[in-house]
Amino acid sequence: MGAASKLVRAMRQISLGEKVFLGIAYGVLVAWAVVSIFPLYWMVITAIKPASYVMAVKPEWIPRHITFENFVYMFGGRPWLRWTLNSLVVAGGVTVAQLLTSAMAGYGFSKKEFPGREAIFWLFIASIMIPGFALIIPLYQLAVTLHVTNTYLGIMMPGLGTAFGTFLMRQFMKTLPGELLDAAKIDGCSELGVFWKIVVPLSVAGLAVLGIFVFVGQWGAFLWPLIVSGQNLMKVLTVAVGTLGVTEFRTNYGALMAGSTYIAAPMFLVFFFFSSYFLRGVTIGALKG
Repeated sequence: MGAASKLVRAMRQISLGEKVFLGIAYGVLVAWAVVSIFPLYWMVITAIKPASYVMAVKPEWIPRHITFENFVYMFGGRPWLRWTLNSLVVAGGVTVAQLLTSAMAGYGFSKKEFPGREAIFWLFIASIMIPGFALIIPLYQLAVTLHVTNTYLGIMMPGLGTAFGTFLMRQFMKTLPGELLDAAKIDGCSELGVFWKIVVPLSVAGLAVLGIFVFVGQWGAFLWPLIVSGQNLMKVLTVAVGTLGVTEFRTNYGALMAGSTYIAAPMFLVFFFFSSYFLRGVTIGALKG
């Protein structure tokens, strides 16, 4: 009641023009939220519609006939536990590897002085502008040469270190007080000790943001896992759903949406439990320094 009364008093103190502006702003935000959520809503209701209603000329915005036949088709007699494990191993492995490499590179570029530091950093960041499709052929040739096709390492290889992660951690670590690191060195802490005992604990928030971004992105990756993993038992969930829902003669949209719902469910949980880190990630690149 106290918070509500304070809000009412605050609303009474603002002018009519400000109230109109706030009303328009909230209306735009609500409309944008509805537009953003609608694809997820359509995915779920399509997954529970009978096949005859999925491609109906007049779509049903609220399904009147609910069925789980699409889920039965997708999950019947197929190694979904193995595919789920593959996605968890790949997404988790890439996340751990990228947190390590990005934290080390970010620390070096933000707190260490060496010749050509800025030039090397911006040259590394410039690699973001290279289209990912242009790297598919050389990456696949490298995977074949290293004999890592149809392996977890082969699927994870392109994501073990990225320029985006390095940039994010550099921006965050530049805000850490250099005096604290110097004091640790004066007390006899080694360079590795400063990194693990001082820098990493102080960078937990930044690492959490990067970890969420990497895990979500890797969980939904499709093209590279499709190319490098031809064996059925080495498929990740996105590849499995994409190949099962599309046949030579037709596309089973209901089954595709059922599989997509299964894939998206863990990401909903990640967002709801770590939404504060998502919001923090919006401003982490604009931190002072």
